[in-house]
Amino acid sequence: MPIRPFEGIWPTIDPTAFVHPDAVVIGDVHIGAYSSIWPGAVVRGDVNPIRIGCGSNIQDGSILHVNRPTPPRPEGIPLIIGNDVLVGHHVNLHACTLRDRCMIGIGAIVLDGATVEENAMVGAGALVAPFKTVKAGELWVGSPAKSVRLLSQEEREAIQATVISYQELARRHARNV
Repeated sequence: MPIRPFEGIWPTIDPTAFVHPDAVVIGDVHIGAYSSIWPGAVVRGDVNPIRIGCGSNIQDGSILHVNRPTPPRPEGIPLIIGNDVLVGHHVNLHACTLRDRCMIGIGAIVLDGATVEENAMVGAGALVAPFKTVKAGELWVGSPAKSVRLLSQEEREAIQATVISYQELARRHARNV
């Protein structure tokens, strides 16, 4: 699997995490326990760190990157992903924060400084504009994305069930690599 340093900083990957051989992980990246990175995903922590918590999954073809230091933000912006986060296929995450147990739908884009709070969902194909906050429990859809309603208890439970399913699927894949 392409795991590469950047300027001498290697990714740190928990031994229980699964990184598919066709994923790319570069630089200052930490991947927590039982998380998974699927084929074609690119996780590039070169000009700022990327932190992925425990039990989260980054599905096929997703791109994760950070923001470089700039005069208005001399520290730049890292990418922070909490625990038990579900990131769908072909998602673009750029210098944002995803809190625990949220879901980012297939093909969504979450931009610089945006935050997706706990138990929230960004729908498939949505674009979360820079520095917006998806509040806890909300569903945002559209481009630009806007809040349309609160998630039901059943929807929150379905997200958690999918997270658990991906954790088990990652264990099965790890046995076959």
